[in-house]
Amino acid sequence: MRAVIVLALLGMLAVSPAASAPAAPPKPHRIVSLNPCLDSVLVRIADPEQIAAISHYSHDPRATSIIPLAQALRFPITSGTAEEVIAKQADLVIAGPHVALPTIHALQKLGIPLIQMGVPQSVADSRKEISRLAAAIGQSTRGKRLNAAIDAALDRAEPHDQALVPALIWQGGGMVPGAGTLADELLRRTGFANMSSAYGLQQWDVLPIEHLLARPPRVLLSVGAEGQRDRMLSHPVMRDLSKHIAIRAYSPRLLHCGGPTIIDAVDRLSQIRRSLKAKTR
Repeated sequence: MRAVIVLALLGMLAVSPAASAPAAPPKPHRIVSLNPCLDSVLVRIADPEQIAAISHYSHDPRATSIIPLAQALRFPITSGTAEEVIAKQADLVIAGPHVALPTIHALQKLGIPLIQMGVPQSVADSRKEISRLAAAIGQSTRGKRLNAAIDAALDRAEPHDQALVPALIWQGGGMVPGAGTLADELLRRTGFANMSSAYGLQQWDVLPIEHLLARPPRVLLSVGAEGQRDRMLSHPVMRDLSKHIAIRAYSPRLLHCGGPTIIDAVDRLSQIRRSLKAKTR
């Protein structure tokens, strides 16, 4: 008799609403992004009508992570204040590490759903960010497709030979990305050896021009304003150095963001490496 009762209870649980799979959270329809790097992810995986606003940086040709710019211009922007977010009637806010704390606190007090993400330091970090954002906006399948596109670009950019070309990414003022950065991983995966560690630099550090001249890389990737050369390259000693090493332009928009930007970055790095190989033939 006891066995019959247990079986009956199990049967009731099987059809009970409480025992069914938890319902998926409602898909947000008024997403506001305050994260300029994740703007490019959002416009790739969200329905256009889900996006209420993106970061004002994404309308700036010098700072946008969205290519082509015309795609970014389709959406309204905010400068990152809580007042603007409220005015947009946001039901989800995507924030980055540089959003002002008073804005974050105001949104939390108002109970507006908030996703805070940092700066990805690896491809794996970026992949997790995409998956997390895609799940939050009800677009997991599109998130998987974007991650697959990034993986395909990395496979495509992988060099056929194993020799690593000594290289350095050099920004205005001598700032250099080192080990533990996304830029370092992308260099390695496209056939370059980041010389940052050879100079004894930290994750992000400044390399004086004297050290660069004493031990130059084979390739110097110059990060200047979009469409302009780094002003440090106009220094007489740098003009002389350019006769002995390859100096190539590297867009600043390729340096800090993950997501679709990884595709553009590895395509550019792969193009540079192929040009070096063709030149040596």
